[in-house]
Amino acid sequence: EVQLVESGGGLVQAGGSLKLSCAASGFTFDDYAIGWFRQAPGKEREGVSCITIRDSSTYYADSVKGRFTISSDNAKNTVYLQMNSLKPEDTAVYYCAAGYRLRAGVLVSRRYDYWGQGTQVTVSS
Repeated sequence: EVQLVESGGGLVQAGGSLKLSCAASGFTFDDYAIGWFRQAPGKEREGVSCITIRDSSTYYADSVKGRFTISSDNAKNTVYLQMNSLKPEDTAVYYCAAGYRLRAGVLVSRRYDYWGQGTQVTVSS
């Protein structure tokens, strides 16, 4: 059974940091790209960052570039999203997703095959 389990969300003040984790199981980790997406109330789901596990290529949306860092621990089948200098506009439910053999930089939600349940990130001003 494929599972993606996010953790690490919470409430933080503007300028603070959070580190999200996405623990994957039930598929061959190396064959996938893992993406982070977010959805704020009343807004469309937005791609934040992705990493191609096989070669560790990374990609960031302009809105988070320089503030967020994606990484993977292949021994633990886990991908992390370190979020620094958080802003109120970063408030959203954050989801991780797995896409089979996606090229580096593909951050289109319909290209991803499996999704986690999401974790809430709230940034207060």
